[in-house]
Amino acid sequence: MIERKKEMSRDRVSRLVSWGHWFAFFNGFLAMIIGVRYIETIGAPDSWIGWGYLIISTLGHFSFLAFIVYLVVLFPITLILPYSKILRGLAAVAATISLCILLYDTIIYDDYGLHLSPFVFDIAWADLNALLQGTSYIVTPLGLIILELTAANYLWKRIESIRKSNYGYKVVIFIGCCFVSSHLIHIWADAADIQEITRLDDAYPLSYPATARSFMESHGIEKSRINAAEHQIQPSLNYPIAPLQCQTSHHPNMLVIAIDGFRADLLDQNTMPFLHQYAQQNHYFSQHLSGGNVHHSGMFSLLYSLQGSYINANDLNYRSPVLTQQLKQQGYALAHFAPQMALSQPLAMYQDFESHLQDTDSGIAAADIKAIETFTQWQLQQNAAWFALINLQSPDSYDTPIGFLGIETVKPQHELKPAQKVLFNQYRQSLNFIDKQLAKLLSETPDDTLVIITGVSGKVFTSNNDEPRSNLSPANVKVPLIINWSGNQYAKTVDYPTSHNGIVPTLMTQMLNCNNKASDYSSGESLLQPSSASWTYVGDDQVFGIYQEDEITVIDRHGKYRIYNKDYSQQLRKKISAPELIEVMREGRRFYHH
Repeated sequence: MIERKKEMSRDRVSRLVSWGHWFAFFNGFLAMIIGVRYIETIGAPDSWIGWGYLIISTLGHFSFLAFIVYLVVLFPITLILPYSKILRGLAAVAATISLCILLYDTIIYDDYGLHLSPFVFDIAWADLNALLQGTSYIVTPLGLIILELTAANYLWKRIESIRKSNYGYKVVIFIGCCFVSSHLIHIWADAADIQEITRLDDAYPLSYPATARSFMESHGIEKSRINAAEHQIQPSLNYPIAPLQCQTSHHPNMLVIAIDGFRADLLDQNTMPFLHQYAQQNHYFSQHLSGGNVHHSGMFSLLYSLQGSYINANDLNYRSPVLTQQLKQQGYALAHFAPQMALSQPLAMYQDFESHLQDTDSGIAAADIKAIETFTQWQLQQNAAWFALINLQSPDSYDTPIGFLGIETVKPQHELKPAQKVLFNQYRQSLNFIDKQLAKLLSETPDDTLVIITGVSGKVFTSNNDEPRSNLSPANVKVPLIINWSGNQYAKTVDYPTSHNGIVPTLMTQMLNCNNKASDYSSGESLLQPSSASWTYVGDDQVFGIYQEDEITVIDRHGKYRIYNKDYSQQLRKKISAPELIEVMREGRRFYHH
């Protein structure tokens, strides 16, 4: 009798386990249907390769997630309470909750471009009313629980006939093959740079596709990399959102001087006497922020006028800034003068420019001098309107030319360590060198030229080359901005906050007579009026800061954040401001949503 009871108990557990697997498979199928919403957000593939991978990975991924939920939640209960009525009820509730979480994640992903995490959940909770509209958030769970209870009972009543059909092993093998194949295909796509596949990496929650780039490169597979142009996907970034409507008969020459490592607090009478006086005589923006803390993010914000979260958008590897596109269309000659540098992101940033890059064998300062001399010769040869970008980099490397007689050392206004004091005064020498070069350059520039002088980024005094990458303090992002409006003396100091994202809208509206609203092509607004936004985004897509009136929030790509006051002292007990972060996240998706 005892053996009979044990046998019946084992049989009941076996039936429940078998039922649980089929119930999990059913919910995996429902999860796939919900998963279509992710594809609507990122855009469907445009080739059979992309569709093939998407189908295989979808089958494997959501079936795997459903099985994991079963294994963690239901399987232990099956062993502890092997009663079908209890288990069916609990399974229906667990499945409904899981699918509702998945549905909520699709809403979050569509709005923010991020999947649910503790950090994202906190932000989304503050924005719940905007995310959940109508009555669907009430009707959907009720519909799901009814569907789940119906499916649970249906499968239980027919579990014996299903077991006898022997389809279970075939389904397991098929799903297993899909799961493994999707990872193998991704390994190949990652090594061969098949962007039609790799762009789907973050589409699904808890998705971590396998990669083996280093292994394949060591075995020579990287050498057979397929030309990315052959697999270039169709543009997904709507930049600009609407066609530009620009028309002007007035074509003034324009000169933009962008200086790497140019702190706003050292534009003073002692360090840069010429530029200090020049700022007082022209349009000077005293509360100006670069869009980045290093060269590539600062130049990105200056030329593209987009939030730094777009910096690695694939489209921008072959799409130049709308400003240079429009200048070229209106017949301007465009040229870029700078020391030789590593290739910047995005790849197409300087695509419309004629490049005049100087070698740095004799030092950065010597290359800066050569860049200015080359520009002077170039502009004398132009017969049509021109737009020139001169990038000077001496201050960022504390460099001065051999034999340069600088200025006397002074005591720093802020407390610095001994090594920092040395860098501080050497930095001032470099700024003084640049000041003398600017005086010479502007004396040889035609009076009717629009001149913009600004910094690419600020400067922190350190010999550690990695520190500026993560430092988003005012010292590293606050830069001067001076505009001379085509030779017209316009002495005005602007004290409201501005940023690099406002430079392109200002030029597009004031100089190129574009009628579009700035939001069609920019994350900023014209510099000539205070911004309607209460925050400024600084950084790229890995580490960024949100500048507000009294605080600075620094966030990394994992969602970890630190909050500082305006003097960049960390506020240990301060919580993140959800409304501003929600606006930042939406701006980071806005050019994908049309």
